[in-house]
Order: sequence, then structure tokens, then C-alpha cells
Amino acid sequence: MFHVLWWIILGIVVGALARLILPGRDPMGWFATLLLGIAGSLLGGFIGGLIWRAADGRFHPGGILLSLLGAILLLLVWRKVRPSAAID
Repeated sequence: MFHVLWWIILGIVVGALARLILPGRDPMGWFATLLLGIAGSLLGGFIGGLIWRAADGRFHPGGILLSLLGAILLLLVWRKVRPSAAID
């Protein structure tokens, strides 16, 4: 139960930090920001697992950095693939 709560808290923090680092017009609310952070954590954890092979499940400060990098990467991909709104 606390593991899921930790994912939610970390997801919203990482998603918000990624959007703060890459400012722009992204029409997403807090729930989409939460999903961005969680997906970034999964991507960062996957990449970190490929590099370091450390899977003990404990908290690692480098995991937050990789989560943030994963969320930034996903935000950049999101901006490339989403349909652009017409500019008046």
C-alpha cells in the first residue's frame, strides 16, 4: 500500500519538475503530470537497470535523477508526436 502511495508522490514531484525544467504550452493537468512522472520513473528505472543491474528495490537518490531524465525524455517525445494546435 505504501509503495503505491510513494509512486504517486514521487510521480507528481518528478512530473512537475520535468515540466518546470522544460517550460512550454503543454495542456495537461495534475493527473497527466502524475502519469508523466510515473512513466518517467519506469523509463528511468529501466535504463538504470540496464546500466547498473542493481535491483534490490531500495531507495536510491540516483533513481530520482533517472526518473527526472526519463520524464524529460517522455515530455520531449510528447511534444514531438502530439498534434499542434493552430496558431491564430
